[in-house]
Amino acid sequence: QQQPTGEKPAVISAIPGVIAKGAKWQRIWQGPFNSDGMTAAADGSVLFAQEQANAVMKLWPDGRTWAAYPYAKGAGAVSVDAQGRVFTVERTCTDPGLKPAPCAEATRVTQLAPEHKVLADKFADGKGLGRLNDIQADGHGGAWYTQGGLYHVAADGTVTTVAEGNGMFTNGVALSPDGKTLYVTNKQVIVAFDVAPDGAASNKRDLVTLANEEKGFGGDGMAVDSAGRLYVTGDAGIHVIEPSGKEIGVIPVPRRSITLAFAGPDKRTLYTGAMGGVDPDGKEWATPQGVRNDAMTIYKVSMLASGPKNRPK
Repeated sequence: QQQPTGEKPAVISAIPGVIAKGAKWQRIWQGPFNSDGMTAAADGSVLFAQEQANAVMKLWPDGRTWAAYPYAKGAGAVSVDAQGRVFTVERTCTDPGLKPAPCAEATRVTQLAPEHKVLADKFADGKGLGRLNDIQADGHGGAWYTQGGLYHVAADGTVTTVAEGNGMFTNGVALSPDGKTLYVTNKQVIVAFDVAPDGAASNKRDLVTLANEEKGFGGDGMAVDSAGRLYVTGDAGIHVIEPSGKEIGVIPVPRRSITLAFAGPDKRTLYTGAMGGVDPDGKEWATPQGVRNDAMTIYKVSMLASGPKNRPK
């Protein structure tokens, strides 16, 4: 299969217990809209958010897709907890590529299933939540979300600040398999928090500075495997980090990846969404001027590591 002009060679070296030498990425999906904030559904398929299409899409291993949750206004990310509750951040009309006019519709954290309900669209003082980024279910009917800082929405709709200020710039957020550690990106640094049984996060600390990310955007999407290793997308590829904070390798990707998830029946397939894509004629998609979103390609690769079995994330 000929390599499109927008892709770069991605020669994978072995990372013991994680991925075999020579493993190959397979293109499984491409489209002209963004695909972000992905996670695994309970059946092992992949869920990913499409902000411009106002939907959370479902992707099967054979490449079939379906709008699993349509009418999710400006969906930016999705997370599923062990009880099967599905959460998203709705960016509404804040994407300038979707609606150039000023947007007065409040952004919100929403539960999509098993019942659809808005958890929160403002702080207790009435201040809006801002343009939301990523989300991680907390297992208690609520979720953490990122928007510059790190915040938490409880099942009753109470919004609290976990960390913000001091130049903090968050993006991806992920929970360890045992539910005891929460991770969030802060540009090139990965920050960790202890999580109490009631879901409260504390003891903020820097876990690791990503290698070879000094000049770029820094860390973006995150996922964890069953051994507690952390996977972080960046300009260099997918950084693999031990729970101790030691970076043990980078998995190169043909395009700049921004989101990822372990999925499949045995959770031994790693999916990643990467920026750029080609149209049905094989030509690199050119984003129209004034439109914010980029075309995306989703790849998958077979892994030695597996995703957490007890929690679809």
